[in-house]
Amino acid sequence: MERYDIIIIGTGPAGLSAAITAKIRNKKILLLGQKGSSDKVRKAHEIQNYLGLPAVSGENLQKAFLDHIAAMDIAITEDKVTLIYPMDNFFALQTARDNYEADAVIIATGVVSGKPYPGEEEFLGRGVSYCATCDAPLYKGKSVAILGFSPKEEAEADFMAEYAAHVAYYPMYKEDVKVKDGIEILRDKPLSITGAGFKADTLVTDAGERPYDGIFILRDAVSPKQLVPGLELDGPHIKVDRRMATNIPGCFACGDIAGTPYQYIKSAGEGNVAALSAVAYLDEKRRNA
Repeated sequence: MERYDIIIIGTGPAGLSAAITAKIRNKKILLLGQKGSSDKVRKAHEIQNYLGLPAVSGENLQKAFLDHIAAMDIAITEDKVTLIYPMDNFFALQTARDNYEADAVIIATGVVSGKPYPGEEEFLGRGVSYCATCDAPLYKGKSVAILGFSPKEEAEADFMAEYAAHVAYYPMYKEDVKVKDGIEILRDKPLSITGAGFKADTLVTDAGERPYDGIFILRDAVSPKQLVPGLELDGPHIKVDRRMATNIPGCFACGDIAGTPYQYIKSAGEGNVAALSAVAYLDEKRRNA
């Protein structure tokens, strides 16, 4: 498997800034996220405190970001990271489409919106999953529920339908749903997840209890508590020092996920610091090898 120096997760100001700095420092990088950059940036009406760009619209700021990484020949790989395993001297990353390895990682995923459902964390890995394409073969001929938090998750529902006997899709958004024929679309409001024993088997909604063999919760980003085992948190944020280093050596975090204030210019600066710190970590690691 190909090993990267640094994998950066997230394509908002923090992630893009980290990627640019790491590329300038001649590191082999992989940038994972959405090719359209951050919706939070794009939808901003006017940003007044970004140095050098007074009263810039979110759309124009996003264009400047994407033009910059294009000029640096930095590609965005569209994939969602569902789990990061800290190994002895590297990190293994599981995504919806592939697996990757890196000597260092930078988490710039932004703040994960919404609290976990009651029972979600308890049954994670035991009937609850964050990746339909990863676990679809395990549910061949079975019944599953998919909670999709954006239209792009409809593709995962379509893929799951190739394996499962019954797929119920719960859109957590208002837009029209376009999924394969045969997929049941339900607008119930999920409330909790329960199970009779070791495994989750019921999704409780405002319309009652619905039994399923598996329940897939597809948010834009996974909670940092579930993303990296052993990662130290500070409330909803990843706890970092001034170098943007976490409690796990080689793992760095920046931007909104590292704490307030939620400002674009702050995120970009932290991305730069995180990348420089990751580079210093790798250089020291190789000197001591």
